[in-house]
Amino acid sequence: MAKMVLSCLVLIFFCTQPSFTYASTAEIKTAEFAGQFYPSGKKELTALLSGYAKSVVTPVLKGDILTIIVPHAGYGYSGKVAFSAYNLMRNKPYRTVVIMGPSHHYPFSGFSVFAKGAFSTPLGELKVDQAFARQLIGKNEDAFFDAAAFKGEHSVEVQLPFLQSALNNFQIVPVVVGDVTLDNCKEFARLLKDAIGLREDVLIVASTDMYHGYSPKEAEESDNLTLGVLKRMDAQALYYGLREGSLQLCGGFAVVTALILSKEMGYNNFEVLSQTNSAQVTGNNKVGDWVVGYAAGAVYRKEDRLMLSASEKKRLLEIARSTIETYLKTGKLPEVKANEPNLLKPGGAFVTLNEKGQLRGCIGNMSATTPLYITVRDMAIAAATEDPRFTSLKADELSKIKIEVSVLSPFEKVNSASEIQLGTHGVLVRRGFRSGVFLPQVATETGWSKEEFLTNLCVQKAGLEANAWKDKTTEIYIFSAQVFSE
Repeated sequence: MAKMVLSCLVLIFFCTQPSFTYASTAEIKTAEFAGQFYPSGKKELTALLSGYAKSVVTPVLKGDILTIIVPHAGYGYSGKVAFSAYNLMRNKPYRTVVIMGPSHHYPFSGFSVFAKGAFSTPLGELKVDQAFARQLIGKNEDAFFDAAAFKGEHSVEVQLPFLQSALNNFQIVPVVVGDVTLDNCKEFARLLKDAIGLREDVLIVASTDMYHGYSPKEAEESDNLTLGVLKRMDAQALYYGLREGSLQLCGGFAVVTALILSKEMGYNNFEVLSQTNSAQVTGNNKVGDWVVGYAAGAVYRKEDRLMLSASEKKRLLEIARSTIETYLKTGKLPEVKANEPNLLKPGGAFVTLNEKGQLRGCIGNMSATTPLYITVRDMAIAAATEDPRFTSLKADELSKIKIEVSVLSPFEKVNSASEIQLGTHGVLVRRGFRSGVFLPQVATETGWSKEEFLTNLCVQKAGLEANAWKDKTTEIYIFSAQVFSE
């Protein structure tokens, strides 16, 4: 086997890589790291990946996976860890894979998106999903194509053979992430969400190694601390922990963006699939030798609540828009029909209206007493005409409105605020006849801490004192939401 080397360690790699082949006619990104991070021969590479498929054990996750987080070191170091995530993807119907990795040596700010063409590996060429890439570039100054970001950068390339071994008939969207703010991450996550829309065949791959330092013990402690934040799905804590140095991920900003996107789309659970570090792989636990941590994980949506298909989501959005349009024109409640089984089940839902990114109305019914499609119909009208914070929507405004629907899970009473996972749970507080609710996405959109979230919920929504959530007479309920928009 060609000699494997550890990612991020041997600096000479950054000086001796072949030039970046991106011809204006062919637009093919040739493999730069075959023979270094992974075998250069098709037969040898195929045999290595087949060996992983037989030997790597992956936990079973009951739910839909949107995001995987995987290491990008040489396969001899982190290949088995990475494959524990790719094993879950085997033969699944993903058609577009967005691979986000860090820039290790080329300094820039923003997100460089490979716009068109293909990447080649010893296993063949992978075409870029140009239509998807176009939806990311040009809509924000921080999303663009810069060829230099991909030259000599391994974080995206090393993921490609894994994908080729696991999936069929898919295209890729390579993204190299430079220096970005938390707001940049939120904005790029929004662009990704808009590009995905109602599709359920998109996979997000966040490419990152973990601890970099000289202590095996410190590596284990640092990586466990970082994984703890990932398990909480706390993108804000992760971002600032990376900035402060208390947490370590060399592809951290890609991971932050992936977490924000996942939570926005209702994927609220993180599972660690495999974990190790270079000291454990080599058996060299000597303090003072360089150590890098590796872990793989998946962000998924549990199958413990009503799961709507893409066609069912589309139908609910159609009902919401056509209902508002008819009501604003005629003043009458329109008759609507639905044949989809899940839409006929009783369900609670919120309908949110946004205009140019600003809230224009939001009303919901938390009780699952009427068929879901009827709940959405009624809440669409209420959001357009009854939200006391806004004037009633006019018919000529509707074309500027983006509609979002949040389908709610059953409510679960909790004993304390410690059980609340920000961004994962929506929260209802109730004392006597006063109550208020925030949807899960409120925490993500505002960036509030848990205390700020609960304080604002009590004051703004329930009309209670700021610290009412600490009072034992105040009931706290949590719920999750399947959120989708036009």
